[in-house]
Amino acid sequence: MESFPFPNDLIRAQRAWHAAYRELSSPRPRHATELRRRLLDLSCRIQWHPFWSTPPGRTPAARVELKRRARR
Repeated sequence: MESFPFPNDLIRAQRAWHAAYRELSSPRPRHATELRRRLLDLSCRIQWHPFWSTPPGRTPAARVELKRRARR
């Protein structure tokens, strides 16, 4: 298995994204609009993070591994 050197801020952003998504997917989420905005902001931060322009970040497997690692 390949190991990717993810920066801590990228892992934190992915974890926060998962937390906001879980909260938004609850039966009657409180502050749904704020949660949607948070998801959008986090999605942009993750998508445009400088790590993705490095050689290890260019592989599709890196994005999958980030999601897997953030769920741990």
